[in-house]
Amino acid sequence: MEERTPRSQRGTDRTRKSAPKNDRSSQASEGTRSYKHVKLEHKRPQLSKAGQSGQQRQGGQQNARRSFASPQKDPNATLKIIPLGGLDAIGKNMTAFECKGDMILDDAGLMFPDDNHPGVDLILPDYTYVLENAEKLRGIIITHGHEDHTGSLPYLMKDLDRQIPIYGTKMTLGLIEGKFAEHKIKNAKLVEIKPGDQVKLGCFTAEFFAVNHSIPGAVGVFFQSPAGNVLHTGDFKLDQTPIDGVTTDFGALSKFSGIGVDLMMSDSTNAQNPNFTPSEAEVGKELAKIIAQAKGRVIIASFASHIHRMQQICDAAVANGRKVVVTGRSMIQNTDIARRLGYLSISDADLIDAYDLKGIPADQVVIMCTGSQGEPLSALARIANGEHRTIQMDEGDTVIVSATPVPGNEKAVTRVINGLAKIGADVYDKSRARVHVSGHAGAEELKLVLSIVQPKAFMPVHGEATHLRAHAKLAEATGVPHENVFICENGESLELSARGVRRGAVVQSGIVFVDGLSVGDTSQGVLDERSALAAQGFASVAAAISGKRKSLAGAVQLEMHGITGGDDEFLVHEAQTSVKSALERSLGKGGGSKELKKAARDALLSLLWERTKTRPMVIVNLLEV
Repeated sequence: MEERTPRSQRGTDRTRKSAPKNDRSSQASEGTRSYKHVKLEHKRPQLSKAGQSGQQRQGGQQNARRSFASPQKDPNATLKIIPLGGLDAIGKNMTAFECKGDMILDDAGLMFPDDNHPGVDLILPDYTYVLENAEKLRGIIITHGHEDHTGSLPYLMKDLDRQIPIYGTKMTLGLIEGKFAEHKIKNAKLVEIKPGDQVKLGCFTAEFFAVNHSIPGAVGVFFQSPAGNVLHTGDFKLDQTPIDGVTTDFGALSKFSGIGVDLMMSDSTNAQNPNFTPSEAEVGKELAKIIAQAKGRVIIASFASHIHRMQQICDAAVANGRKVVVTGRSMIQNTDIARRLGYLSISDADLIDAYDLKGIPADQVVIMCTGSQGEPLSALARIANGEHRTIQMDEGDTVIVSATPVPGNEKAVTRVINGLAKIGADVYDKSRARVHVSGHAGAEELKLVLSIVQPKAFMPVHGEATHLRAHAKLAEATGVPHENVFICENGESLELSARGVRRGAVVQSGIVFVDGLSVGDTSQGVLDERSALAAQGFASVAAAISGKRKSLAGAVQLEMHGITGGDDEFLVHEAQTSVKSALERSLGKGGGSKELKKAARDALLSLLWERTKTRPMVIVNLLEV
């Protein structure tokens, strides 16, 4: 690299340059050199006419880059992208890809119920379309092992009349195996894949690439078809200091961009977070500090699938001379799977059973348990209520809730935390210390990935309506044309071809309730009745009617449950009298069974509304004698 002459010597240099030619040897010895001066023309900037500026030409090149036409594409092929779940909530993710008589399913998740679903255990996407086209299904790809991406698989596999290969990483398949064992599903065709692998499925080629998420073994997928290419990121974040050393593969994203991404589908969960999502390693530092300072036992509740978090808890416990106890069915199961597959490292000597806790000092124990979402039957809730078989909490113990409540679970989590506080526990949650970070990319990370991939069209997925719209704006901000950004509902399909992306036909979609052993039999009407019972109570009326005389054959019987004043003899007597009068009036008018039941119900509801301002569920039983 040439060394410039210091500014303080430039006057001397000019003198030297004007010296006679025979002094050049002395100039050379002093290290001077001559410079060629360029004359710069200073012109007033002019506005160019439309279509003549460099910016316009550059814009034309950008539009050309976004052209969907390509010699590699079959001009007669059409790729259908059919989201069956995941676009109305964070859960039950499922998308079908269909082209030339072949179909692939990307993820098969579920969603957990909230207060609006009394008695419901699980919520599945309606996958009727998949069953109706089962002969086209070439494979099911699972991006990672979370329940909102794997939970529907056991139910889908029972409903399918054929064996379909399931593709996933080692950790993902390990969790699926455990789920299939619970449902007594045998001989499932599980195919392990690794980042960088390509799988041929009918006319599709699926290439997998590593992404960083809150569970090991997460991948995104690049689908190539005769009609065009689709990039599905799966759930991801850009953590550059991950616990397992696996980062999101920028090189693969750049490669796919070079090949050409006609449509990109990307995780929208944190699209409204304007920042970068912090690294998981930051949580480990905070956990280590809290555990080191804790006086009694430490109880940490987190998601059972968060293996990276569990590894950091184990490392901090061992570093502070504490044994690790695991409790909660799913936590025990996932810990066993992760250790067996090499994703969780802790020695047998540092891991003890909950039944062996007796005799071990409280300050030598760290307990990992379920219950971060306030589930009433979880280990943490049972510990807080004093109902756990082996673990009892004392004043001065430390509890860490290492998770963010899923929308709808805030009240349940607060209830558990208050129960722990009453005992005298020192409770840490996200509001007090950084004991949790998200596994999803923030807005700046999403923009970075969009800028690398440079998709021609974009479809935000995995989020509620506000998340999808926020992500759509980010796509437009990074250069995706507004007309090529598609915000869809479940069941609304897109069609990709050499002509571009357009909206396609709407297919059957919706939700299916799992209620005990019943799958799909519980309707919204049943849930409405359960809500009415829970909120207003229940009343039962019974009366005998003489068919010959068209009159009451005895006293009206009335039972009320869950109704304010329902055990008040005066109110019960008044209600019986009101119902009796209504039945007699209806009988006098020659009313049939339907009219009699309506008269009795209306009379009772009218009286109860007047006396208690409640409208309970009323059942009327008439016996003809």
